[in-house]
Parts: sequence; structure tokens; C-alpha cells
Amino acid sequence: MLRLTDLSKRYGDVVALDGCSFTIERGEMVGFLGPNGAGKTTTMRTIFGLVRPDSGAVTWDGAPITPDVRLRFGYMPEERGLYPKMPIDRQVAWFAELHGMPAEDARAATGRWLHELGLGERTDAKVEELSHGNQQRAQLAAALVHDPELLVLDEPFAGLDPLGVENLAGLLAERATAGTAVLFSSHQLDLVEDLCERAVIIDHGQVVLDGRIAELRAGSRRRYVDAEVIGGDTWWTGLDHIEPVQVDGDRVRLLTDVDVDLQRIVDAAAAAGTVRRFSFEPPSLSEIFREAVEA
Repeated sequence: MLRLTDLSKRYGDVVALDGCSFTIERGEMVGFLGPNGAGKTTTMRTIFGLVRPDSGAVTWDGAPITPDVRLRFGYMPEERGLYPKMPIDRQVAWFAELHGMPAEDARAATGRWLHELGLGERTDAKVEELSHGNQQRAQLAAALVHDPELLVLDEPFAGLDPLGVENLAGLLAERATAGTAVLFSSHQLDLVEDLCERAVIIDHGQVVLDGRIAELRAGSRRRYVDAEVIGGDTWWTGLDHIEPVQVDGDRVRLLTDVDVDLQRIVDAAAAAGTVRRFSFEPPSLSEIFREAVEA
């Protein structure tokens, strides 16, 4: 288990981390969310010793993380960490050897992962010859090649086309099922909601929300009505504790409260026109994110 305890870090007057604490279990995939500048990248770098916190601790299985332990981790930074003029198969294999793999095993694992990530026909290409999305795939191969126990990815889906996103999502799910602890940051919150059971939201260097996504959604006091009422025009006008957040022709998304009189809303819609669609749901992860950051 990875445990981050009360991490704090300042850069002059800038507070990057302010008591950041959370855990990740083996076999768990966690979405690490926050606005730009919230402290996500600093947190990830702290796990790998690239940033030394002013206070707090990072442990793996209850013990400090030594260089030998860190060799069992995989990390993909948001910035490119590959050599632009070196063929991708040679450098991915080289990274595998740096993690302690024998040369023959490193070459075999490199071929397997490049194939899994859709680069099987570009193994001898230089990084600078690849598209942005394929550079991302090569970077992912370097993070995955040694089958890490902990996998930390900073915006891994950025630059990938829909097929690449689907492929990577499946690979990460497989790694978690195999027992790898997976932490990744992303601004694609719909993807995080589909892929992860749990999310950690950080803002101004502090964890402002941490829990299973289904429980975070259910625990919100807000509820949303999605309705399509043919001929109803602005049928919700005059209803108390109702706020339209999106209107598109006959379709509307209304913000209300968990304790609202739902029958009153249904009756108003039915009286105004033909109800084609009506749902009453907790907020999405994107809306939970906005609530947490605004709060």
C-alpha cells in the first residue's frame, strides 16, 4: 500500500502542498483530480523522490521508499521523458534494464508492450518521428515494461485518439486486476468516472475529497433533473428551489436539492406538454469536482 501522510511543500511564497494525505491499495485504480496548479504533479514527483517535501512522509507497505523499492514503481510524467533521436525499442528496453531486468527479458517485454500499445510496426522509429499520440504510447511503454507494483501516470490519456484511450483504459484495468496499485491524473472526468471506483480531489495542495465515486455522488445534497418535455417551453419557471443549468430546445437539466418535492416537478412537466424523458439523479463526477473545488 502507498501512503502519503501530511505532505507539505513550499516554493517561496507558493504553497504547492499543504498537508496532503491519502492512500492507495494494491489492485486499486484511483483517479487523482484537481484544477491546474492544485499540486497533483508535485505530489507524484514526491512519490519518486524528485521533490523532497518540507514535511510529511511517503511509505510503501509501511516502510520508507528506498531506491531499490522505487525500481519496482512505474512513472509517466506529463512532460516527455524520452530521448528524441533514439529508437523507441532500444530506449524502452534500456529503461527496463535500469529497473533491474536482464537484457533478454527487457527486449522481450519491450516488444510485448510496444505491440500492446499499438507500436508494433514502429519499434525502430525515433521518438521525434512519431506523432504526439504515439510518443505518449512510447512513454507509457517505458512506465509499464517492468510490470511495476505501483504505476503513477500524469495525464496518460492526453493526446490519444478514442481507440488509444480505449486500449489504454483496458490495459490499466488489467494491471489493477493483476494487483498493481494505479494512480493517474486526468482532466477527462467522464473517463475517470467510467474507469475508477475511487477518486481523490486535491485543491491548493490539500485533499478536499476522497472516496468511492458512487458514494461521493450519493452523498451530495444536490440532485439533477434531466427532462425532455415536448411543447413545454420553460415549464419549470415558478418552481421553488429549481435552477436551470442547461437548456437545449425541449431538453433541460435542472439543479435542485435531494429533499425536493419530486412529484411537484413531475406534475409541472406533465401539465406543460408531453414528457419524453425524465430522470432524477445525483451529480456526475464532473459536478462533484466543481462542488468540491468551489467549496
